[in-house]
Amino acid sequence: MIRHIVLVRFAPGTTEAKIAGLWEELHQIEGQLPGLLGIASGQSESPEQIERGYMHGFTADFADWEALAAYQAHPDHIRFGQRLTAHAEGGRDGLLVFDLPVADR
Repeated sequence: MIRHIVLVRFAPGTTEAKIAGLWEELHQIEGQLPGLLGIASGQSESPEQIERGYMHGFTADFADWEALAAYQAHPDHIRFGQRLTAHAEGGRDGLLVFDLPVADR
């Protein structure tokens, strides 16, 4: 499995309502792509409080690298990515993406 992790520093003035709308849009792709196992999104609630401004984010789990590639090429993902980037502080500079292979145990 591949866990696609995206952390976001939203631009000042981005409302919680706008962020909730973005997450709603993101979740609309669930069930549309083979190999997309699930998406979780929200705001950090870490007791460590070392988010360094990345207070929101999401994870998307994929069966394999091919499923992740299909997601990245999907028109809905491309549109969502453009809107997310538009609301991130500094555009792409306000995003942090990390893809983690997760082995079955």
